[in-house]
This record gives sequence, C-alpha cells and structure tokens, in this order.
Amino acid sequence: MKNRLLRTVILLGLLGIWAGCGQGGHRHGEAIPIPESAFEKTVQGKPVSLYTLRNERGMLVQITNYGARVVALWAPGADSVHRDVVWGYETIDDYLAAGDRFSGPIVGRYGNRIGGARFELDGREYRLTVNDGANHLHGGSGGFADKVWDARPFVNEAGEQAVEMGYLSPDGEEGYPGTLSISVTYTLTADNALRIDYRATTDAPTVLNPTSHVYFNLNGTSARGIGSHVLTIHAGRYTPTDGGLIPTGELASVEGTPLDFRTATPIGWRVESDFPAMRSAGGYDHNWVLDRTGDSLELAAEVYEPYTGILMKVWTDRPGLQFYSGNFMDGSDVGKRGDRHDFRTGIALETQNFPDAPNHDNFPSTVLRPGETYTQTSVYAFEMNKEGRSYVRNRRKTQDKTIGHE
Repeated sequence: MKNRLLRTVILLGLLGIWAGCGQGGHRHGEAIPIPESAFEKTVQGKPVSLYTLRNERGMLVQITNYGARVVALWAPGADSVHRDVVWGYETIDDYLAAGDRFSGPIVGRYGNRIGGARFELDGREYRLTVNDGANHLHGGSGGFADKVWDARPFVNEAGEQAVEMGYLSPDGEEGYPGTLSISVTYTLTADNALRIDYRATTDAPTVLNPTSHVYFNLNGTSARGIGSHVLTIHAGRYTPTDGGLIPTGELASVEGTPLDFRTATPIGWRVESDFPAMRSAGGYDHNWVLDRTGDSLELAAEVYEPYTGILMKVWTDRPGLQFYSGNFMDGSDVGKRGDRHDFRTGIALETQNFPDAPNHDNFPSTVLRPGETYTQTSVYAFEMNKEGRSYVRNRRKTQDKTIGHE
C-alpha cells in the first residue's frame, strides 16, 4: 500500500513538472526571456535589436525591430505557470532563414489580400507586387514584415513599459503611391494586455490596412494543436471569397454555417467542414464583419484553452477580424524550444479593415490622404480561467440568450 502511494506521489510530481516545463512553461512559473544578444545584427544597413517588456504580474513580451514583430509573449495559466503563447524563433538569423515570413510582424502597407494585385484611386490604376498567385498579400514580397524599423523604448505615464517602432515607406514601394510615415507602439499593460497603437500619415493619396500577424497557441507549445481552443467571434456576417480567397463583395450571414462562432465553439469541431468557403481555404482563413456599435475599442473575439486555463480577449476599433487556423503550415520551420510549426498548430486573429477593400465600394474605405492621420488600436488581453469545460457550457448559455438561439 505504501509503495503504491509512493509511486502515485512520484507520478503526480512528474506530471506537474511535465505540465510546467514540457508545455512551454517553467516549473517555477516564471517567464524565460530570450537573450537580447541573440538579435544583435546589422540587417539592411541598420541595427536589429530585441526589446523586453515586463509588468509586475510576471508577464513578459519581447519584440524585435525586424518587422516590428512579437517574438515571445509569456502569459500565466490557471496553474500560475507562465507559457510562451506565440510562435517565433530564438535568433534573428532564424527569422531571416524562416520559410514563413509572417510569424509575428506588422504587415502592410495592406494586410491581407488585394485581388489581381491592383486597385484604382482617383482615376489612376496602381499595380502592386504579385506574391500570392495572381494577387497581392500582406504588403508584397518586401513589405513592412521585411523592414528594419527604428525603435524607441520608453515607460509611459502609467509606469508601463512600451516600445515605439517607426518606419518611412517611400513612394512606389511595392507599388503603393505616396511616402508613408508609420509608427506602431507596443505597450505591456499592468493588467496583462498587449496594446498595439498605430499612427500614420502620407504625402499623397494611398491605401493603408496594417495589422499584427502573430500566431498564437495557448498551449504554450506546438506539440498540442489548436483544435481544442474554444473560440468566440462577435460577428454575424463574413465576407465570402472566390477560389483565390478574394472577397466577392457580398456580406453574408454566418447563420447555419461553420463560420458561426457567436457561440463559444472549439476550433476543431468544424474545421474539416465541406462548406464551400472552408474548402477554398483548407479550413478557416476568412474575414468576419464585426458587430460594432461605434468607432471605439470593442470586444471582437475570445479564445480559451481548457488545458492551460489561458483566456485571450481581442479588442479592436477596426471593422473586421481575419481568423486563420494555420492551414498552410507544413512543419518545415522549427521555432523556439524546438517547436515545429506544423499544420494547424497556430492561429492568427488579425484586426483589420476588409480584404480587397480598395476594389469594393461597399466596403469601409482604406484610403488615406495628405492632412489626415490614420490611427488604429488593438488589444490582446490575457486572463486565467479555472472553469475548464464549464467555461464552454457557461459561454453557450450566456450567448444563446444574447443571440436568441434555443
């Protein structure tokens, strides 16, 4: 009896260590930063660095000025263990060699796709870089994600650590008109949120739709996929696309489709659906039309992982949200701690205007003119939730009442 009890105690102890360490966490609960020296390199004639933001709750975020990208984000789980919940790499050389250029950066000038890599503005046609079939994706082959930004770390008036990234995009870059000055400020708040504030001006009419392209896995490791993530998207419509994932211009209801996430639903439940929009994308890779009531920050989405108890809430002042379920990942890239970026082991939740908006008059405008200032704010807020499976049941009950489902 004593031996059996001893074996049980040892097994439980090993499981606790495995849960804390093997799943991208630390058995003592602390975040483990990447050495900033691993990013000290000159790229494009400019110095690259890694910037570390911390708060008093133990949360840690690391950002590099190469692509103004999030490299690491350590969030606390229900067991108080911090886990790094974003994809990334441990050195700048790894980023430069990676097959996927869109792990964590700010993308633009235009995030998402522009059909035919062209648009008209004020009666003139502009031809953009073709880098996604016949289309233009995420700013082209040399967009914001591939540039070295200027960085300025600082502490704001609330005592929160932040870093401002700035880039001057010359007229004609990737085919876009106008010289564009853009800044993106990352702030790690006292209440465990990563706030992203955008600001931009131009000297000639242009189009602009930047977004953050972080891949999240709330397990803290790609050894566990994202099918168990429970997702809510506060949107009753989406923008259907053609076979090349270019919007048709229609705003369609999600009612009765696998794109209806108004009720909290595990991603894996319907990701293999034979619904036409799902077949074209190989899973989820769609823009949702958010149910907004104004122009300020509103809750767009919530993601919960029962295994870790990590809950992420996404707030934005943009009209759209792109949810991508990692359908095109093939495992060829190996990231931090040996994590392989395999099929559907990371998701992107990109706050944005609508894809291909410059070619659809019924979509919100993305035109920026001289004398105007573009602003955007997005917040990724993290909470610990110990409800486990009851979270899904409770969310369903609450949302069913809200949206009138039986």
